Amino acid sequence: MSAFSVSAPRKNPSANIPALAPYSQALHEYYAPLYQRVQAVIPAIEWAAHLPYIDAINRLKRERGAVILAHNYQTPEIFHTVADFTGDSLALAQYAARADAAVIVQAGVHFMAETSKILSPEKTVLIPDLHAGCSLASSITAADVRLLKQRYPGVPVVTYVNTSADVKAETDICCTSGNAVQVVESLGVDRVIFIPDQYLGKYVASKTGVELILWAGSCEVHERFSGAELRDYRTQRSNHVDGDIHILAHPECPPDVLAEADFVGSTAAMVAHLDKQRPRRVVMITECSMSDNVAVEFPDIEFTRPCNLCPHMKRITLPKIYETLLHMRHEVTVDPAIAERARRAVENMLSLSSASALPKIKV
Repeated sequence: MSAFSVSAPRKNPSANIPALAPYSQALHEYYAPLYQRVQAVIPAIEWAAHLPYIDAINRLKRERGAVILAHNYQTPEIFHTVADFTGDSLALAQYAARADAAVIVQAGVHFMAETSKILSPEKTVLIPDLHAGCSLASSITAADVRLLKQRYPGVPVVTYVNTSADVKAETDICCTSGNAVQVVESLGVDRVIFIPDQYLGKYVASKTGVELILWAGSCEVHERFSGAELRDYRTQRSNHVDGDIHILAHPECPPDVLAEADFVGSTAAMVAHLDKQRPRRVVMITECSMSDNVAVEFPDIEFTRPCNLCPHMKRITLPKIYETLLHMRHEVTVDPAIAERARRAVENMLSLSSASALPKIKV
């Protein structure tokens, strides 16, 4: 975590902006302690290519008064070397609301940047690639939500944060995969409209007993996993004398996948579970970079990596982050009237979560 103080953002490049220095032995030696930490997940040849950008980005952040919020699905060279705060959607929303910085760079997809802007309208929010979308967010519109509300009058609407600001604005309360069960139970009703992830909704219904009216949305990464695939992992590892493989699955996966898993939870819950249980061998049934990022923190765990990549998350790269900070471009804006309504739904969610567990963030 960075320890510099922030200043007002500079809108244009100036003489103070650090140039992109070529790779050098001096640069290599300066960042050697950092590379020691990540060398298991970043090959040496890639590190040499990344290092000039890592150095320039970390210096640019100081010049711009910026922080970088990186989702757990970002690649290790972003997650471990330039990000100030990392986590799942809930943690990033909490950080966005509390970070004492003039500029937020969202190393994630567009709905995450919108959420940061909704919670911190006074801050400049940038995203390195405006086309970093989400199959869930594109599966439903605000008009769709209004039709659902007309069809089921009086039924509260719970919306997954993987949605646009327009959709959030039609919502009573938002949720993440980490708090969806808690959010639905907090309403104290027997029937809820739950959008847009059908698989997360089915999981929540199984845990709460609440009737959920679902939308046919899904995550293009998690829907590709199958129960048969998980059974194959177990079969392949069944002859190990020192323990079977431990399978962790994200609740965005189909029900047959969750039925085969040893643990089901959000990406943050997966990390907490590994920290507590310390299994010898693990398969994480979620986006591929998650395993790489977690492996740095748990070097004694052997990770099998089922590599389903999110093409939208992978639009975010070190060169794009550098260009975004250099030119202060790709600013994310939300219509103030939409933002005000969406903010209520997000803040209703945050009021239920343990935001108090996060310290006031000053960088």
